[in-house]
Amino acid sequence: MTTLYLQMTGKLIAHWKAYGNAYPQKFTLSPALRDEYLRCLSWMTNNRGKTVTMPATHMGVRIEVAEGSPGVMVAADGTEVSLVSPEA
Repeated sequence: MTTLYLQMTGKLIAHWKAYGNAYPQKFTLSPALRDEYLRCLSWMTNNRGKTVTMPATHMGVRIEVAEGSPGVMVAADGTEVSLVSPEA
């Protein structure tokens, strides 16, 4: 259930390593990914089944929600890194 949260955290850690601990510009989630992120937070904070407020950041990185976004992290240099792994 915490897959998206862990994917975002993993991308952030990889970014820190690649960019000398610099933060990426932002995460951009689709509305569906926002809902998945909120389910992850609900599960992780023992608020299962309860409404959780969308945070402004994930580990200090701004989160935006944009219709049609595939779910990306925008790196410090503007490169977009997919948050969702393609299915095999």
